[in-house]
Amino acid sequence: MTAHHDLSHLGTPIGPMVRVHGGFANRMYRLDTDQGSFAVKEMNPIDRRSTYQVDDVFRFERAAFAAGVPMPEPISAGHHTLVHRWVEGEKIPEAPVSAAYAFEIGEILARVHALDVRWPHASTDDPPAQDWPELADRAASTGQPWAGELASHVETFVAIARFVDTCERPGPVVLTHRDIQPWNLLARAGRPVVLDWELSGLLDLSGELGSTALSLAKGPGFDTIEPTIFRSVLDGYVAAGGTLPPPGPSWFVFMIGGWLSFTRWNILRCLAGTEAGTGPELALSHESARNGVRGLPDMFRRLPQLEALLG
Repeated sequence: MTAHHDLSHLGTPIGPMVRVHGGFANRMYRLDTDQGSFAVKEMNPIDRRSTYQVDDVFRFERAAFAAGVPMPEPISAGHHTLVHRWVEGEKIPEAPVSAAYAFEIGEILARVHALDVRWPHASTDDPPAQDWPELADRAASTGQPWAGELASHVETFVAIARFVDTCERPGPVVLTHRDIQPWNLLARAGRPVVLDWELSGLLDLSGELGSTALSLAKGPGFDTIEPTIFRSVLDGYVAAGGTLPPPGPSWFVFMIGGWLSFTRWNILRCLAGTEAGTGPELALSHESARNGVRGLPDMFRRLPQLEALLG
């Protein structure tokens, strides 16, 4: 790890801490001690996309774990390091999950939304940046490999930012995970385990349900979307006592807005041109930037098709 972190409360190490590659925002290590195995996450303090409410997120995690939500046990949290008990499980591929798995994710969301946890922060999503023409010019002048594709979609990115800024959210607002995607899930004996809670906070319910259901119902792009899997998430939510909000574009604005912000963040990391000491490797930022430049215009164009999933 790049700085000294006191992990003595985890016991006596029985081997060196091992880097686990692939994190999109932070860096992860596995530590085995005489008290068990732990996932030690080194937070990225330099160019974080949003303020991390460390104490409140940890309290929310503890409440969810105590309520039986399938997740790694939260052990300790600081502004630079998060520790959870290590959980073995199978990674979820970016492909439609089974109907049973999707149904259980819906049930989990309903249980999370029913938790009585105080959250002292207002929703703090900033308006989306509108500087896409400037970013395209900088990408071209610095020879980024995806610069041509970005330049060809600049008007679309400006339109996406405008959509995210103006789309009405019908409510209700819930305290929730905010990032249930395949890369934040495991399967243990075929059943879900929910990882990576640090983006938790308040969110319009339709945005949480739409983002979760769509991510579990599709493949890498948007050519393969299984409507029955999408509906299974919603059926599980209702079966566990949840109430669905009205249909509309608000179901997908959070996913689009989050992807837009994530793409811009990675573009800025690529424009810097140097390997940062924290956060994802530069090669992963290039991959994320390229995926956003290609995928976001496609998703935005398919909004009517996505809204049809709610019918």
